[in-house]
Amino acid sequence: MSQLRSDIWCAAFIRLHNDLGHFCVVAKKGHEIAGQIWIEVDHLNGQNSLFSPAPMLSHNEEKSDWIFECRLQNVAAQKIKEKIAQEINFDPDIWVLALEMREGEVGINMIKS
Repeated sequence: MSQLRSDIWCAAFIRLHNDLGHFCVVAKKGHEIAGQIWIEVDHLNGQNSLFSPAPMLSHNEEKSDWIFECRLQNVAAQKIKEKIAQEINFDPDIWVLALEMREGEVGINMIKS
């Protein structure tokens, strides 16, 4: 089984969070089929977190869904913007989803530390 297309995964993620009353939008559109997905979370208290695709070594062959890692947690928004800009310079095809939520689970598969 192959991984779900980036555009479909992003649309479902955005719909889920907006239905839950969170504000979620595409901040940067990437490649429709295979663009990496980065999620920027504004916790609405001056703190932000950034989730990016987990390294391929952490993926289980049986599980083909998107798997993420927390790249930055509870930092200033500027630090997140800098990291995203650095990644876009390396890979301009990434998606960036912007999510505003005070607390709770982001609703993504995460690697176990």
